[in-house]
Amino acid sequence: MQTELESTILALKTAFGAQISEFRGDVSVNLPADSIVPASQMLRDELGFTLLSTMTAVDFWPVENPRFNVLYQFTSVTDNLSLSVLVAVPGINPSLPTVTGIFKNAIWRERELWDMFGIKFEGHPDLRRILMPADWEGYPLRKDYPLGYEEPQFTFNYKEIDLRKPYAKE
Repeated sequence: MQTELESTILALKTAFGAQISEFRGDVSVNLPADSIVPASQMLRDELGFTLLSTMTAVDFWPVENPRFNVLYQFTSVTDNLSLSVLVAVPGINPSLPTVTGIFKNAIWRERELWDMFGIKFEGHPDLRRILMPADWEGYPLRKDYPLGYEEPQFTFNYKEIDLRKPYAKE
């Protein structure tokens, strides 16, 4: 663990009961879902992590509780430090409180997670699809999303596949 992060981790542990995990020198802080807003506020205002550089999710399907982990990557530009914060989210009605009041760029990142994973952010000012069409069904980055295979076309099966393809009628 980086010695520069020890005071930050101790502060999060004391204030929110955070669980710490370390893998190959990279430290992750696991927080409960209801602590992400005050922890983000503390990281920005008191601990100098002024940038929410990344926000993404991991799907652990077929596990339902917790099915998702949402990863927040906070960066201290002045100290050249980076801290990963993980929040577990259940698979049934996945939702988290929004951090858009603290980090304005979270508006776009939370919309992307809603669009791709179906994780709802309570209190988000404009939660709607950002990458997929508005009428799209499902969430493409979930592991249980149907893939919709198409048979690959080669020179030997070109005519067979071409006959089955739907073309616009004139």
